[in-house]
Amino acid sequence: MSELTWAYQVSDKIKNKMEKVASRTRDKFPYTTIDGRFDDWTQKNPCWWTNGFWGGIMWQLYNATKNELYRENAIINEEKLDKNLMTAWGLDHDNGFKWLPTAVANYRLNKNEESKNRGLLAANNLAGRFNLAGRFIRAWNDNGDASTAGWAIIDCMMNLPLLYWASRETNDPRFKQIAMAHADTAERYFVREDGSVNHIVEFNTLTGEYVKSHGGQGMKEGSTWTRGQAWAVYGFTLSYINTGEERYLETARRVSDYFVFHIPESCFIPVDFCQPEDCPWEDSTAAAISACGLIELSRLVEGTDKEKYYNAAVKLLQALGEHRCCWDENVDNLLEKCTAAYNDKEHEFAIIYGDYYFIEAIWKLTEQELFIW
Repeated sequence: MSELTWAYQVSDKIKNKMEKVASRTRDKFPYTTIDGRFDDWTQKNPCWWTNGFWGGIMWQLYNATKNELYRENAIINEEKLDKNLMTAWGLDHDNGFKWLPTAVANYRLNKNEESKNRGLLAANNLAGRFNLAGRFIRAWNDNGDASTAGWAIIDCMMNLPLLYWASRETNDPRFKQIAMAHADTAERYFVREDGSVNHIVEFNTLTGEYVKSHGGQGMKEGSTWTRGQAWAVYGFTLSYINTGEERYLETARRVSDYFVFHIPESCFIPVDFCQPEDCPWEDSTAAAISACGLIELSRLVEGTDKEKYYNAAVKLLQALGEHRCCWDENVDNLLEKCTAAYNDKEHEFAIIYGDYYFIEAIWKLTEQELFIW
């Protein structure tokens, strides 16, 4: 069976299952599942960084099927995010994760001006987090004690497309300039000589000088958190797509080569590439995210590298589809064995962005994708 035939079969399975899931998940901000049903973070944390991914899933499904159920659910998700948009402490570097799959996706498909406004408000806030001395976008908020004011994280590479989009929409170069300045800083301080990446880098907020790196959600300082590596694979590829700057393509290749070289024979991605051999913990989200990035990267290069990146992505997706997906239509999630952080108490559970990126990757292979980045 060819990889495309396989991908179309998986696409059909996703559509069959998700129509039922969407019918019973109308107005939630799902993060994980409880007893097979998506939870609702609306009350727990309406500003949580993953709250746009359900809307993103809905728009991807609507783009592929034109089923009105998905459009209606996506709009509910977008409008509920307005509470976050009007909450200063809840706005951070993850604005892209929240409003690219929701408001910006809606605007791309439907030219909805209210959605465009939401996207631009989120982009302006994101641009306002730029530290001029260090040329980085501040990651998190800290309730005024400034303990993490100098922290930037590799995840932010995936939020930069919100700024690239805003620059095009407004014909204002400032958004793009800020995004590129942050990407340049990430290339210099996050990407190690061997192509692996740090999760967190701390800078002096007044001078911009490098202070140190932090292990973050990886095993420890100096190790390689696989989801962080996946953010770099996809993020630098997206910065090249949005700017055409060759240095981002070269960096995307470096971090991707590291990821591909370290894919286990099983294609089940560990939480950290440096974790002990007897540690079984996996993170299926890292596999799905990196597959998205590798597919896009394969479209930008030629020769053996084109095959290398594409084939690695397909192998990761096949391992997920055949061994790490739940196809039971009475269970809400798709991906299993997702892990948020190595040192957390819980490992290997369902996480909503794993489902989003798995769908996006399958849609890339089957040419059904709404490109939101």
